[in-house]
Amino acid sequence: MLESGAASWDALALVHTPEYLGRVRDGTLGVREVRGLGLPWSPELVERGRRSSQGTVEAARDALVDGWGMNLGGGTHLAWAGAGKGYCLFNDVVLATRVLRAAGELNRVLIVDCDVHQGDGTAALCADDPEAFTLSVHGAANYPFHRETSGLDVDLPTGTADDGYLSALSDALDQAVPVARPDLIFFLAGADPWEGDGLGRLAVSKAGLAARDALVLELADELGVPCCVTMAGGYAPDVHDTVDIAFATASAVAARAVPA
Repeated sequence: MLESGAASWDALALVHTPEYLGRVRDGTLGVREVRGLGLPWSPELVERGRRSSQGTVEAARDALVDGWGMNLGGGTHLAWAGAGKGYCLFNDVVLATRVLRAAGELNRVLIVDCDVHQGDGTAALCADDPEAFTLSVHGAANYPFHRETSGLDVDLPTGTADDGYLSALSDALDQAVPVARPDLIFFLAGADPWEGDGLGRLAVSKAGLAARDALVLELADELGVPCCVTMAGGYAPDVHDTVDIAFATASAVAARAVPA
């Protein structure tokens, strides 16, 4: 486990507009911007956002070298080029994609977004990128209520449980992989599809989420494609439940990255 440095402002400018970055840096976000972000501005928030984002850059680089990488944070998929949104200050997965491409380390990516909320920021940022395929598996009746168009969107009805969830994800991966032909898979392993999540509206058990993780990780293994995992959202009333789910994901990645 390594501590991440902070993403440079020049790197963040590969994703976000100079105007937005200036307001974030100077603490001059408007009232509506802060409301949309859902978090009050502070120097600590900015530092945390930069380090979390750089963590995904480094985890993606680890994956390209060793096959697996993981950021115990990240998955901030609601951030747009010119705005933070829904607790997401910067878009870390798009940042990692563009930084590694600029360094000549990466071309095609498949983003498997299993946070319960559609990754509209990622979809918008990748809309004109023919080498980035975005797959979002999310609750149909959930935030954000105005959707962007991903490469493939899977809208799940409220109350979808393990069998329906896993079947929909498996079918979506079968569709996405031949089109994406990825050099790297980003997997946003959100804890918020869990049945007890405060913002989820789905009914997936912890065992179901573990099976989801296994499905994506085994696919990467079978394809021989490096995989970078991020945590994304989780809003359980008791934070220990979110931690349980995240720990299970981390354990599953570690078991593949460091075989017994």
